[in-house]
Amino acid sequence: MKEKIIKLIEDVLKVPAGTITEDTMIEDVEQWDSLAHVMIIGQLEEELGVSIPLDEAIELKGMRELLEKAGCE
Repeated sequence: MKEKIIKLIEDVLKVPAGTITEDTMIEDVEQWDSLAHVMIIGQLEEELGVSIPLDEAIELKGMRELLEKAGCE
């Protein structure tokens, strides 16, 4: 599941494979702005059935935290 989430995020952000890792911080990815963040959260739910409450999604700072909220850690 972790790999699927990372691939989905790379696809939404239109970045090369391998750009996003478990250690990636959202602020370090230029393409990961607020609109992209909303799109990622929506795609996670739509394509993978991963639901992260909006109040928690807004507070996410990095991939490790996102993966934890998605039930991967």
